[in-house]
Amino acid sequence: MHDVIVVGAGSSGCAIAARASENPNRTVLLVEAGPDYSDISKTPFDLYNGHTNFLSAHDWKFAHFPTRQRKLRFPRGRVVGGSSAVNTAIALRGMPEDFEEWAAMGLPEWDWRHVLPAYRRLERDLDFGDRDYHGDAGPITIRRYPLNEMEPQHLAFLEASAELGYPECPDANDPYDWGSGPQPMNKLGQLRVSCAIGYLSPARVRRNLTIRPDTLVTRVLIENGRCAGVEVRTAEGEVETLRAKLVVLSAGALMTPMILMRSGLGPRDQLEKHGVAVVRHMPGVGQNLSDHPALSVTLRPKDPAMVNHDKPIIQTILRYTAEGSDKRNDLQIEMISFSGKREDPQFAIAAVVEYQYGRGELTLASADPNAPPVIHQRFCEDERDLSRLVGCYKDTLAFAHSKAVGELAEGIVFPRGGTPTDEDIAMLIRRFAGSGFHPCGTAKMGVASDPMAVVDQHGRCLGVDGLAVADASIMPFVPRANTNLTAIMIGERVGEWLRTRPATYGL
Repeated sequence: MHDVIVVGAGSSGCAIAARASENPNRTVLLVEAGPDYSDISKTPFDLYNGHTNFLSAHDWKFAHFPTRQRKLRFPRGRVVGGSSAVNTAIALRGMPEDFEEWAAMGLPEWDWRHVLPAYRRLERDLDFGDRDYHGDAGPITIRRYPLNEMEPQHLAFLEASAELGYPECPDANDPYDWGSGPQPMNKLGQLRVSCAIGYLSPARVRRNLTIRPDTLVTRVLIENGRCAGVEVRTAEGEVETLRAKLVVLSAGALMTPMILMRSGLGPRDQLEKHGVAVVRHMPGVGQNLSDHPALSVTLRPKDPAMVNHDKPIIQTILRYTAEGSDKRNDLQIEMISFSGKREDPQFAIAAVVEYQYGRGELTLASADPNAPPVIHQRFCEDERDLSRLVGCYKDTLAFAHSKAVGELAEGIVFPRGGTPTDEDIAMLIRRFAGSGFHPCGTAKMGVASDPMAVVDQHGRCLGVDGLAVADASIMPFVPRANTNLTAIMIGERVGEWLRTRPATYGL
């Protein structure tokens, strides 16, 4: 019997396990479906190399429908470190207004005043650590590429930004700034500073922390309205029961709702359809899926040697506000150093909607723990998302036609056929919009009177004692930023609550 079982060693789970185990009298078991590489010197290259995200090794092999027209891969990290171990290492925070909206939904613990200390606590910002809104001693090292380390595409992007009238923004994590500048990244050279490295490496010496890899949690066990532990399947196929006073699901926005539904906690029709006994009808599980719709302009370089797949894929960013929008910094434009196959050198500029109104859903394919989820994003079916992405894409085309970028490009590969109209762009978005791979909201926080809420503001599962959720699934909606830092921040807050307010969780 452990005090706490944390399910999933991803961005949130690593932070929770590390913070909760700072109390030497609290036993913590961290369970992960993927492998563990405890010796950093023996970390596989795909986990070490933060220059790009990796979509094959250490992946769950999921797919999704971003629009109704097509099915694509949806990479998620299956390894200790989770997606923080395989992503592009972008360390971007949400906007203060995101969290003020969360608070206005009856979640006062998540306003900007409360989340900023956790953002500061998690980071070691090498560039702006002396600012009062930054940290300089946390486990996740963050820096920005100086001009002398930038690839030609990114230097051209910054030059084009000035040409097009956007202001400079030296720190994209300045909570009240906007404009174009270097992307903050949790990298040291090529090394991706994942949560496995930042949080677990110094915590592994603790005798009260156990890390159990290669162990798939099939369901949580509910006995008389209380979670008593988890059922797991080992790599050898053996089924075991692990018991704890508290179970914290941190398996991510795709896996956490799957575990809940396989445990009998979810929409009644979903559970009955797949022969799962209903423990508690929770209609919000798997619903409210929120992400960042995106569409790129792809270019062919004049000099193919400029496109090098072994160089950093991301270095710069533009955060700005759509015309007429009341959601500050609700759009992003990013230069992508390389795109497509190595044998056909291309680079791209991505247009991204950061404040999403539309919602998708995640459902079970079957009750088999090895079956992947069915993921429908329904990108830009909400006209507010569609109109803003149309505008952002037009702004992105302006970058492609700028003098600075034009000097590097032979021509535009996509979209073809000259200058597209708004209607042409809308058609392309409905067909080709893709995901930023930032799923959130599938077990959202809310007040008890909200029928779609799954957990309260402390992550405690509504109606089930001894069970909490703490990962991107509890976000009411996706923040206006890449989600890794916010997922870590959630783990920081819940981990600290477990350490300092254990009675909140029945410990």
